[in-house]
Amino acid sequence: MVATDPQPTTGRSETPGLFGQLVRFALIGGFCAVLDFGVYQGLRALGMDMTPWVDVARAISFVVGTTTAYFLNRKFTFSAGGKSGAGQVGGFVLLYTVTFFVAVGMNRWMLYLLPDSTWKTTLGWVVSQATATTINFVMLKWVVFREKPRTEIPA
Repeated sequence: MVATDPQPTTGRSETPGLFGQLVRFALIGGFCAVLDFGVYQGLRALGMDMTPWVDVARAISFVVGTTTAYFLNRKFTFSAGGKSGAGQVGGFVLLYTVTFFVAVGMNRWMLYLLPDSTWKTTLGWVVSQATATTINFVMLKWVVFREKPRTEIPA
């Protein structure tokens, strides 16, 4: 038999703890990294493999991957799917603008520093992605999707 009456709420947040958020962020990040890398490699295969086009390819792949990550993390990692507002959207735009330049710049720097090899572009992408991902988790958790402290009303 299925109960149809509303269940009492305990007043607890549906947001998972830090470990749960890290696991969800890693899983979503892994999926979005594959998406990002696939777009990057696809664009390079279509002829965007030389400067400045490789930077444009990295920029496009970053936008695709991080936009997907934002919506998935908003819904599943930080449980902010029901929350919205100009502050959250503005925080997202600012954060992803900064990490966009970090990712593309780091990719460019790695392509300059790394010796020529078959793994050069892949390793450059990995370093740029890891740098942007670290910044994203910290800023999404503690700035963009931060939860307001609950205030208890005395009974």
